[in-house]
Amino acid sequence: MLQGCIHYSMSGVSTTATNISVDQFFNNTELAPANLGAEFTNKVKDYFIQNSNLSVVAENGQLALEGVITDYRLAPIAPTASGSSARVDQAALTRLTISVKINYTDTVEPKNSFKDRTFSFYQDFDNNQDFQAVQKDLEKKIFEQILIDLFNATIANW
Repeated sequence: MLQGCIHYSMSGVSTTATNISVDQFFNNTELAPANLGAEFTNKVKDYFIQNSNLSVVAENGQLALEGVITDYRLAPIAPTASGSSARVDQAALTRLTISVKINYTDTVEPKNSFKDRTFSFYQDFDNNQDFQAVQKDLEKKIFEQILIDLFNATIANW
């Protein structure tokens, strides 16, 4: 009776498209590693391959993603008082924030397209840790959340 009224799949994908093209994401930040754009591009492709039935095509996909990494920022958080006027108060944690501005084109359902939408997430780390030692792990965790949010905003249509 409800056949045809609801389009839902167990993977959460809500599209009839069969392919997606993902343009190279550019790194438009001063602090991020030079290869971060290429790394993010590959993670986007892998995520869509692993979590949908879409094939990734080089260009002119039924769905298309393009964008730029706009923010890669370290900021001190969680201040702690030194308790002494002779010592400077310091932050106990530092926050790495990464933001990506994305354009999404859906030629199958054009109403789902969007332009210049920013996806951002952060991870905190203890100031006793060396940033270079934890950098890759922090970036991985941030990208994982951005990819979930991107997937939900595009083909999961949430």
